Amino acid sequence: MADLHTEQHQPGSTTLASPPRGAGVYDTLGTEQERAAYLKRVLRRQTARRAWRMRDFYILLAPMVALLFVFKYIPMYGVSIAFVDYNIVEGVLGSTWNNFKWFDWVFGDPFFWRVLRNTVILAVLRTIFAFPAPIILALLLNEVRVTPYKRAVQSISYLPHFISWVVLGGIVKELLSMQRGVVPYVMQLLGMEPYPILTTPETFRALIIVVTIWQSVGWGTIVYLAALSGVDIQLYESAAIDGTNRWQNVIHITIPALVPVITILFLLGVGNILEFGFDPIFNLYNSNVYEKVDVFETLVYRSGIEGARYSYATAVQLFQNAVGMIVLIGANLIVRRNSEYGVW
Repeated sequence: MADLHTEQHQPGSTTLASPPRGAGVYDTLGTEQERAAYLKRVLRRQTARRAWRMRDFYILLAPMVALLFVFKYIPMYGVSIAFVDYNIVEGVLGSTWNNFKWFDWVFGDPFFWRVLRNTVILAVLRTIFAFPAPIILALLLNEVRVTPYKRAVQSISYLPHFISWVVLGGIVKELLSMQRGVVPYVMQLLGMEPYPILTTPETFRALIIVVTIWQSVGWGTIVYLAALSGVDIQLYESAAIDGTNRWQNVIHITIPALVPVITILFLLGVGNILEFGFDPIFNLYNSNVYEKVDVFETLVYRSGIEGARYSYATAVQLFQNAVGMIVLIGANLIVRRNSEYGVW
């Protein structure tokens, strides 16, 4: 065995891994190919034994993997609809293959470029205003020392997440209705002229962003508060000895502790740059604001569900997902070059 470890390999030879402890069979093997094959068999057996010891975890994981496979991977077969003249009676296999006809239609459609512009603008506004909102709320809640008050604020901020967007849309419409809304009534009491926010394109984008923040800010704080719970309390105690105040603790201890989580969530959000969301737009918009807030999700709904143009809608969705994947990969590469964090 001593000779095995001190053996000098010739150029071009394969360097073997260390032999298994107490493996007498290994010493009897003459060629490197036999020894490599033996080590692979040993590694497979060890992997099988390790998997058997962790079988309970794999059993718990199995339903999630099955759901992911059924609802995320099997439907990928439907992407081929974008390359055929889809006939709902004949099915995908019976439809005529037409290469990239529908993509020519998509890129030649003036509504497509309007939708692309609206989606990018709304996604950028969401990144600027909605993405930092749960971070700021989590930092504020982390500084609250009155536990009952902290729990009450958390519960109130979580509540909109559990309300359907249909209900939320109805609440917002009733509040802003020019005929019976509370907001126009209060504006009149204050001597102001009521403003039709729901039907004015210039204000509707801001309304969508505000409602999105209201619905998601509380739920978004959960992951940040979980990350803050793992910060070593001794860091704050050491900082207090050095005479730092609470603001300095936030800047130099709390925020750096959130950087890994912020980076990963930001990258995942960038990957959805062309996905603003169907629910907030569909439940609030109207024909007066199509020009400013019509996005890919609503275009796909009108084309695919209402207009039965399945191939066109699939081509739009495929373009949307392809761009998101490219942006995510590019952003991840940039972040990985400048830091140690990333999605992979």
